[in-house]
Amino acid sequence: MSKRRNSVMEGVKKQYVRMALEAGNMSFIARKLGMSTSTLSDWVNLYRDEVEREMANEGVFPLTQPPTPSDLQAKYEKAMKLLGEKELEVALLREQLKKNFPG
Repeated sequence: MSKRRNSVMEGVKKQYVRMALEAGNMSFIARKLGMSTSTLSDWVNLYRDEVEREMANEGVFPLTQPPTPSDLQAKYEKAMKLLGEKELEVALLREQLKKNFPG
């Protein structure tokens, strides 16, 4: 039971660390979560590397580390590709709707 509890608590701590890294403002997040800044700071020091690795794998960057131009270009290209796919999907659905319900 205690191992499961520890793993749950560790997951929560990592989630709070991620929130702090994404926001770039540790004291604001600590206040929002109702905890002391020093506790959150300790957790950030403990889990920073692991959480930043997870964030990098997902393409999310902490505000303290601005993305490179190539990262921004890759995100832009991905967004444009998704937009094109969605526009095509909407066009196909409209066409199907006209076929099913003419007039």
